[in-house]
Amino acid sequence: MEHNLLFNALVYLGAAVAVVPIAKRLGLGAVLGYLLAGMAIGPWGFGLITGVEVILHFAEFGVVLLLFVIGLELDPKRLWSLRRPIFGWGGAQVASVTLVLFGAAIAYGADWKTALIAALGMSLSSTAIVMATLGERKLTSTSAGTAGFSILLFQDIAAIPMIAIVPFLGVAVAHGSGQGWLTAVKVIVVIAALIIGGRYLIRPLLRMMAMTGLREIFTAFALFLVIATGLLMEWVGMSMALGAFLAGVLLADSEYRHALETDLEPFKGLLLGLFFIAVGMSVDFGVFITHALLIVELLATFLLIKICVLYLLSKAFKIPREQQFLFAALLSQGGEFAFVVFGAAATAKVFSHETASILIAVVALSMVTTPFLLIIYDKLVAPYFAAARKRPDDDIDDNDDHVIIAGFGRFGQIIGRLLHANRINLTILDHDPDQIELLRQFGFKVFYGDATRIDLLKTAGAAKARMLVVAIDNPEDSVRLIAAARHAFPQLPIVARARNVTHYYDLMDLGVTVIEREMFDSALYLGRRALQELGFGAYRARQAAMKFRAHNIKTVHEFYPHRGDMTKLVPLAKKAREELAEMFAQDRVLRGDTPNESWDDDAQNMHGHSEK
Repeated sequence: MEHNLLFNALVYLGAAVAVVPIAKRLGLGAVLGYLLAGMAIGPWGFGLITGVEVILHFAEFGVVLLLFVIGLELDPKRLWSLRRPIFGWGGAQVASVTLVLFGAAIAYGADWKTALIAALGMSLSSTAIVMATLGERKLTSTSAGTAGFSILLFQDIAAIPMIAIVPFLGVAVAHGSGQGWLTAVKVIVVIAALIIGGRYLIRPLLRMMAMTGLREIFTAFALFLVIATGLLMEWVGMSMALGAFLAGVLLADSEYRHALETDLEPFKGLLLGLFFIAVGMSVDFGVFITHALLIVELLATFLLIKICVLYLLSKAFKIPREQQFLFAALLSQGGEFAFVVFGAAATAKVFSHETASILIAVVALSMVTTPFLLIIYDKLVAPYFAAARKRPDDDIDDNDDHVIIAGFGRFGQIIGRLLHANRINLTILDHDPDQIELLRQFGFKVFYGDATRIDLLKTAGAAKARMLVVAIDNPEDSVRLIAAARHAFPQLPIVARARNVTHYYDLMDLGVTVIEREMFDSALYLGRRALQELGFGAYRARQAAMKFRAHNIKTVHEFYPHRGDMTKLVPLAKKAREELAEMFAQDRVLRGDTPNESWDDDAQNMHGHSEK
């Protein structure tokens, strides 16, 4: 028995380690990797594991932990502030997709209970797949990403009542036990007990566990709490996931929230991975072989309906046109909770295990299609809108006595606001249409165009401009622009932003003398504030920062003739560090090592030294 347990653990871990990294590298995501690993080791793969039902039941605890962590993130106050995108958009998505899928299932000839559970389960999307994709593609802050995140958050909440109603449709309705009201009363009493206990019992107990100073005891109590609340809800006929979710919400605003998340994260990740492996093992390829045409037909119908509904909703949510298909593709697949819903439905005899296997196969295959839908978006849809977004350069006003700013992002905006506040005429160039429209709403006069083009600079009046400020983010574009401007407008003063020392040297090669490294002064100011927090007087901290700044700039210029020659740069860098340390050591000797002086004390000491 012990050897079987160890062998099974070895197989699970080996399959996960072998398959999941490959799936991630191929862009298929970790969830799909776990599913494929389960398919490989399960009864329809190499047959290494056969007791699928036992493993699946144990692995469902991973979903319970996931719901507890989700609950920890859902502070009721935060939920209320985000109520419109979460409950409005999320509710509209779940309701509309469920309604259309329910109608399609009834048209297929399914009975209403099967149609309802299937529609509810398949209205959900994969939180793991969508969130991983948003992160990998840096889409979280886009309109599609924001809407997708809000909908997923609602789906995570909506999954709880979906799982909860399954037993009512199965046992209570099928047998007509008449115990529905009694069960409802039990549920209400238990939920009320959880709310009161969470406020007046659980938090003091967590405080006691934390005071022991033993992290393993705190972790053990956290697991005990999740299991206890889950079993309590299961005792009254509800799901363990619902109990864990409620416990998480009750502790969302507690001081132990982050500690609980940190301690439970490894267990959640491992058990959730085991859950997906178990789901992969439970995919009945015998059903797929027997009903191959039906499964393919259901998959195509499901994807077509869900993508169309999501595409129409994207218009209602006012998602930009170029992101509408991306939004629909991202949320098109079935979700992890569909496996739980269908498994619970089969257990409650809402429909047969064969029906559950068919639906699980459809959801799993829909997850496989998501990366391919995104490839279609990348190859066909995105290039089309990129070409459509290209527009001719704006007509630029004829300015006299003006400054041209090339690039109006976070760096250029600060410069532009400072110059504008001092009544200096500006001609601002940027190549991001969305950024331009946004800035125009705030009253900035920004023109669309590629500032690296000399003909555009001529149109912008570079020949008679007082100055060109180069605040472009990309170092290569910055160097190309300055090189062209130096050649076409040799009399034009240029000040430039440098991303790093290498970019700084490239600009020096072009003869630019006024250059600022974008992070240098802000980092130096923070270091100055750190000195003050450590007890230095304000004046002394400022003097130290200014001395460091002057020494650093001198050093950068001394290194310039030797750039790229490490045999000379390394000894020069060591020498510069020693010079800097010696300079501050001498300063401490002259001043006396008294770091706790105020600004006035520093100033008086400096005045006293000057008199001496």
